[in-house]
Amino acid sequence: SPRLIAARSLQDDGYVRLLRRQVEEVFRDNRMIAICQYNSMPDEDVVLMRHYLRKHNIEVKFVLNEIVRPVLSQSKYKNLLPLFVARNILLVSPETKAKEMLRVLKGVPQINLLGACIDDTILSRQGVENFAKLPSLEASQGQTAGALALLPSQTSSLLQRGSAHLTALLDQHIRRLQAGETGSPAEPAPAQSLGAH
Repeated sequence: SPRLIAARSLQDDGYVRLLRRQVEEVFRDNRMIAICQYNSMPDEDVVLMRHYLRKHNIEVKFVLNEIVRPVLSQSKYKNLLPLFVARNILLVSPETKAKEMLRVLKGVPQINLLGACIDDTILSRQGVENFAKLPSLEASQGQTAGALALLPSQTSSLLQRGSAHLTALLDQHIRRLQAGETGSPAEPAPAQSLGAH
């Protein structure tokens, strides 16, 4: 009956809207969204991969292109659209755990990383690999703090070195002047004695 078909399409529309909202939330709430091509693999392998990824606070999201593509086309992530052509999964995390994700994916040949969006920056697979090689923010902040802590002491020692050097030069100059003053009466003496002969 037409009424039953209309009710079902309304339910379908509601379900589609729900799925699209979930995709919007995934992109809004996570700092790392990796897009991977998914090739069939045994269920136990999927469970194992999910387990290893979850240890690093990375979730696996199975998505349908017909749901994702309309959401992305209306967003700042529209440049990711070309990656959504085959069967895809998203690996998402509120943290930027690229290094850990790549380590897990190395053991799962059925999952191919295509690209990612990390901190609102779209990266190719190579870009993700380069990002993973960067030191963590904490390590970088520690190095910066260490360097900044050294600056005042280095500046102070440079200033002290400069004043110590200046003092030494002045002392040397004073000694020369004093030596010159005491030596000046002695120097003309031989000349006077020559003149006296």
